[in-house]
Amino acid sequence: MADELAAATEALRLDDSKGEELEEGEIVENPADRPAETKKHPLEHSWTFWFDNPNGKQKQATWGSSLRSVYTFHTVEEFWCLYNNILQPSKLIAGADFHCFKSGIEPKWEDPKCAHGGKWTAQPPRSGGKAVLDTYWLHTLLAMIGEQFDEGDEICGAVVSVRRAQDKIAIWTKTASNEAAQVSIAKQWKDVLDYNDKIGYLVHVSCSNKVC
Repeated sequence: MADELAAATEALRLDDSKGEELEEGEIVENPADRPAETKKHPLEHSWTFWFDNPNGKQKQATWGSSLRSVYTFHTVEEFWCLYNNILQPSKLIAGADFHCFKSGIEPKWEDPKCAHGGKWTAQPPRSGGKAVLDTYWLHTLLAMIGEQFDEGDEICGAVVSVRRAQDKIAIWTKTASNEAAQVSIAKQWKDVLDYNDKIGYLVHVSCSNKVC
């Protein structure tokens, strides 16, 4: 009997090396019952969401003074958490912009990474309503942060602009003089959007235009 009691007492110990014993009524947690930790899926680059809303007016003392960073995300899970908890572009007031740029790059022409670049701009067809704008924006974001562009290193970020006359989505790039890279980005972007109309490229400095 003494031997059985000793064996039973030993079985109640949590860890012999620490000498910890269970208190009366304490329940031992089965590790198999613990919820598995959610595995994160890191992105190749970190990205920052920005919001600009000059109250629908462009008359500002300093351009970009109403631009605000919202959140920087590093993983697929963080992106969806952010995306699912902010307004869709179709719900924004006229004059507002959403920006999604690589972390460390401000969505301004004056930023050193943008200064020698430009932007491709697409205009969602009005016939599809505002839902097309939301779809184009999401597909652009997924292609961009998912590194689907062969010349992804050339991409600074993307902007969706809600306007009364015509909504627009743009992809900003680093090096306007690298024409081959710009054309590659344009063609792949059009494939992502299933976009059949022409899109134009505006160089930030010279304001010269290209069409693809």
